[in-house]
Amino acid sequence: MILINYTINIKDKRKIYGIIGATLTLLVPFFLMFFNENNHLETDQSLCPFKMITGFPCPGCGITKSLVYFYEGDFYKSISYHILGPFVIVFCLIAIVVLTTELITKKECFNAVLYNKKLAYGLGFFLIVYHFIRLAFFIKNHSLDSILKESIWR
Repeated sequence: MILINYTINIKDKRKIYGIIGATLTLLVPFFLMFFNENNHLETDQSLCPFKMITGFPCPGCGITKSLVYFYEGDFYKSISYHILGPFVIVFCLIAIVVLTTELITKKECFNAVLYNKKLAYGLGFFLIVYHFIRLAFFIKNHSLDSILKESIWR
């Protein structure tokens, strides 16, 4: 009897976790789409802890709804909830393919792109600017009472 000693190193574990995370990011909104009867996602309370406490959206608020409406084929509504929603889908699909390929071939691909500090800082800066613009429109379009109703302090 031959025993095969196969240990998974830390990099491989991170890749597996990345694949699982990207897959869940794509699947949860996909299944929510099937339970979006009468567009209840538009009127239901958000499950975002930040929004529940403050009444204001966090930088990631709306991405799940954006993915749901993207899956339903409503691109305009998708980007109206969060402009990065469709890009999250593309990024997750690319991440699954790249990480799976790296696990199979045992070769690192696209490390210069995936671990690029300039790209990360640029995306972070874009997200901050986008969030402040969203907050300005949110405050302009909502009264204090409606903001409080979106929090747990109603």
